[in-house]
Amino acid sequence: MEIDTGNTAWLLVSTALVLLMTPGLALFYGGLNRSKGMLNMMMMSFSSIGLISILWLFYGFTVAFGEGGKFWGDLGQYLGTKTFVGESDLWGETGIPLYVFITFQMMFAVITVALISGALSDRTKFAGWLLFAFGWATLVYFPVAHMVWGGGLIGGDIGALDFAGGTAVHINAGAAALALVLVLGRRVGWPRESMKPHNVPLVALGAGLLWFGWFGFNAGSELTADGVTALAFVNTQVATAGALLGWIVVEWMRDGKPTLVGASSGAVAGLVAITPACAFITPAASVLLGLVAGAVCAVAVGLKYRLGYDDSLDVVGVHFVGGWIGCLWIGLFGTASVSELVTTDGLLVGGDATLLGKQALGALIVTVYSFVIAYALGFVIDKTIGFRVSAEAEVDGIDVAEHAESAYDLSPTTGSGGGAFAMAGIGGGKPSPESADGADESAPVSEKVAG
Repeated sequence: MEIDTGNTAWLLVSTALVLLMTPGLALFYGGLNRSKGMLNMMMMSFSSIGLISILWLFYGFTVAFGEGGKFWGDLGQYLGTKTFVGESDLWGETGIPLYVFITFQMMFAVITVALISGALSDRTKFAGWLLFAFGWATLVYFPVAHMVWGGGLIGGDIGALDFAGGTAVHINAGAAALALVLVLGRRVGWPRESMKPHNVPLVALGAGLLWFGWFGFNAGSELTADGVTALAFVNTQVATAGALLGWIVVEWMRDGKPTLVGASSGAVAGLVAITPACAFITPAASVLLGLVAGAVCAVAVGLKYRLGYDDSLDVVGVHFVGGWIGCLWIGLFGTASVSELVTTDGLLVGGDATLLGKQALGALIVTVYSFVIAYALGFVIDKTIGFRVSAEAEVDGIDVAEHAESAYDLSPTTGSGGGAFAMAGIGGGKPSPESADGADESAPVSEKVAG
């Protein structure tokens, strides 16, 4: 089989779009965070790009997409020490060079790990984060990707459907985030003190970049440029639009005002929910999915106040809950009229509960597996090198404590001692009290929707 230049070009573009999502996530999370912890928050996303890309090349891809096994693929089939540039090194029947598919899936691994970090802001040692990212990617993401997409237990044996990552990405990351929140405990002062986002425009910018890149995430997962690609593309747009509206309606009814943070978060909730279902349901069902996901996630992010877990930037309320909604939606509205992969129509479109049961079982397996391993990893890290910074570093600002820099230099400087490093005490300038505490703050996702 020869290289299909059209399919290859589309997947190259999609790969670049998915890569852009992780810097977009860094901006989204960074804006939601307090200013004194913004750089640490963003560093966790950028470090994921560096670390997970290398792990994926050398052994992650072969674990996830190597042939055979319910939980792990053939460890030697696509080992990163091999070279794949021959005419026979194409992925399946797509006509796409193997290296392009490897890199496309690499970006999924990168952002899945980065998603977890939003729950941990303001209190996590950077070294602990890197060690966790290494262990969780190796023990959880790579095998879960095999179980879902590589012909393993969930996608192969059970027959649960996940087009672009509802289980493998969002439920997986959300369950791990919840586990780490329980290991790390609450931030100093939470929930008594206000911990508002310091830069709402950055939140909106990050959400916009995520929305843009998500077309590569979802439509690119078809691998070829065809009718299913078009369906996934339009479903991604209309579901996200519906979720944006659903979220701000909840805000409007409950709080009296719609917010930009709410609109941005609603868009992300819609992107999460449509991810597993984008190629299996109709556009009309996608709009309904978005409205439901936006409204439910807007309510779900407030549960942390009732249950007492400090999920800093609402990874559980958006990604875990949104991922579950999207996965179950396939069992309700999935239809063979739009995809031959749907062998049994969903419960609300003339079918029975068979597909719904498969979807629920697949999501439950990922939830339990990811939570247990993440909790164990977090516990071991915390008891060895330590996973949490000191209370003093947390109050004074984790950026300076962990990275010797600050996002904003608001101190007066003279001579050559000022500049980017003045906040860290590297130059001649000294931080002002205002800059240590952070810039002007606006309401966070959690506090905007919490009752």
